[in-house]
Amino acid sequence: MTGTFVILDLLGGVALLLWGVRMVRTGMERGWGDRLRGWLERRLSNRIAAFGGGLAVTSVLGSATATTLIVASLAGSGVLAPATGLAVLLGADVGSAATAAILASGSSAAAMLAPALIFAGYVLFGRSAEFRPRNMGRMLIGLGLMLFALKLVVGATAPLREASLFHEVLGALAAEPFLAFLAGAILTWICHSSLVVVLLLTTFVMNGSLSPAEVAPFVLGLNFGGGLPALSATFGQPAAARRLPVANLLCRGGLALAGLIGISFLLQGLEYLHLTPATAVAQMHLGFNLVAALLFLPLSGQITRLVARLMPTDEQAADPTMTPRYLTTHASVTPQMALTNAALETTRMAEMVARMTEQALDVLESGKLETLRELARMDGLLSAHRKALGGYLAGLSAEGQTSDEARRARMILHYAGSLEHAGDILRRSLGDRSRQKVRRNMVLSDAQREGLSEARGIVLDSLRVLPAALCSDDLEVAKDLAGQKDAFRNVEDRIIAAELADGFADPETAKLFADILRDLHRVNSALAAAAYPKLAAAGVLRSTRLRAIDVPALVES
Repeated sequence: MTGTFVILDLLGGVALLLWGVRMVRTGMERGWGDRLRGWLERRLSNRIAAFGGGLAVTSVLGSATATTLIVASLAGSGVLAPATGLAVLLGADVGSAATAAILASGSSAAAMLAPALIFAGYVLFGRSAEFRPRNMGRMLIGLGLMLFALKLVVGATAPLREASLFHEVLGALAAEPFLAFLAGAILTWICHSSLVVVLLLTTFVMNGSLSPAEVAPFVLGLNFGGGLPALSATFGQPAAARRLPVANLLCRGGLALAGLIGISFLLQGLEYLHLTPATAVAQMHLGFNLVAALLFLPLSGQITRLVARLMPTDEQAADPTMTPRYLTTHASVTPQMALTNAALETTRMAEMVARMTEQALDVLESGKLETLRELARMDGLLSAHRKALGGYLAGLSAEGQTSDEARRARMILHYAGSLEHAGDILRRSLGDRSRQKVRRNMVLSDAQREGLSEARGIVLDSLRVLPAALCSDDLEVAKDLAGQKDAFRNVEDRIIAAELADGFADPETAKLFADILRDLHRVNSALAAAAYPKLAAAGVLRSTRLRAIDVPALVES
């Protein structure tokens, strides 16, 4: 039964350590993720600065895999040059190794710091109502759990000093460098954390199960396996995002395999260092990543170009929702049919904007920021449909096309442009307001929620009227759409007047509420403006909303 308890304690310690790393990373990403990403983008002026930025960010996040995923997303969107991105990842590897070295050498301080950090994090998380202090509390709890897990892992492996069978198994692995390399790589991939494997190997060296020389193949393997989690996590992403994890694995993995091939020379070099059991693994791990950075940082441009040749940009399967449904090629030869299909496709765009409106405002109630990710995708859909409509209508033959058909084509593009503009406002402005409300833990009053519900209804009514105004020649329908602007203004004036009458309990919340109303006003105005060209062509649109006044008479009075 002793062996069973040892295994359970060891598994529990590893799980607790991984959970602590997750809490630290989650707290940092939620509280300061946007700032961290922006800071990283601003620090990418050259490779040395990028290397330092990757080292600093990973020292805070505690995970090179998390940094790799952030950098891969930047590279996938074209913000980051490949050579600079690889420099960031090389710095991230060094930062992760440095963090592991600090934690592995601080097991004696873990017993004192862990309870204090957990208690301080609990108080900060429970007492604070603001978003960032709560995430700081989450990070402190996670760091305390990590230090507590170190103590648990070290204590769990203490009985292994007397386990002869365990010593024989480790000795058999150490006698075969390739098997030790493979074991270190697989274990790191499974744990998704090189820190855990560094601590385990450090414990085995300290209890005499492995010597510093015997642990070297394991360290090479864990550095090879450290690049695999980011590689597997980006499998479904575009080639531009997958190239950086592949380039990083090529650098780390190539150096690890070279070390495995020349293991005898490597062991001879380690003899001159006189490594102590307590720091041997951490020093080997950190030294490996420093050597990798020195070797491959000057060659980052050549390596990324090689990976680009090996991984050309692949043709992604078309997203069925991204592809327009009604813009058929055979219909384009008949202008009237093509215009009808284009109008139907514009109606689909109105449905997308309605969905985006619901998503952006639902975040205010649910607090689920994950919903906002869909806004970016839907905004991309709107842009793709708008571009497809432009190309489709531009392809109509001018020969035989009447002036009414040409005017109809321009009007459809105007409607589509208004919908695209409304989608941009929803994603960039209203989405940011919703994110701000959740992160600052703001609470809207019942009256404010009712006001937003009424304003939402006006916007959705405009989206329901817009397809009819597009597809119908009836001016009354176009007038109804344009009149939605006045309808929203009336509701907005009444809501603001009620707010002023009741007084502002919280100025920040009141300002956020006014900004949300203003964004909805802009969305509704963009939709209502789609009817203006039809009304102007019919001569029923006033040129100004100002009333005519007798200026001389006013001066005389």
